[in-house]
Amino acid sequence: AKDYELRQYETAKWVSTVIRGETQKEAMRQGFWKLFHYIQGKNEKEMKIDMTVPVTCLIKSGCTDFKVSFFVPFEHQDSPPQPTDLDVFIEEWKAAAIFVRSFGGFASPEKYAEEAEVLARTLRNRGQPFHEDFFYTAGYDSPFKLFNRHNEVWYFKK
Repeated sequence: AKDYELRQYETAKWVSTVIRGETQKEAMRQGFWKLFHYIQGKNEKEMKIDMTVPVTCLIKSGCTDFKVSFFVPFEHQDSPPQPTDLDVFIEEWKAAAIFVRSFGGFASPEKYAEEAEVLARTLRNRGQPFHEDFFYTAGYDSPFKLFNRHNEVWYFKK
């Protein structure tokens, strides 16, 4: 469709952390740094791991817990080093069909929510079944990139 795409993602490992009781913006900041320390060597192998994109954040309606995640690079998918920070964990996301809406600019929590609502409304209007109680934000750019930024919101297909 012109305003969203349906992607099929394979089963994959992600490194994640849950930040509780903060604003989404603050949770993203704290979560990013916890995960960044992991890829910089705060893991059982003291191994540096390449930064990957996207950085995702799970948003559940009515919940103030935010799960921030980095994709584990392909070369570490089979056996990612275990985190040494007790708040950081490796998880496997099962294969899934995901509805994706892309947009540019600097994405604020408000902008992500607005784009997620546009996607949800479009999917409902087209009779596409999806999990409405949560969505993911996905950011692809460093904060230092000023132009041609790429952001997404994801809803999982039912």
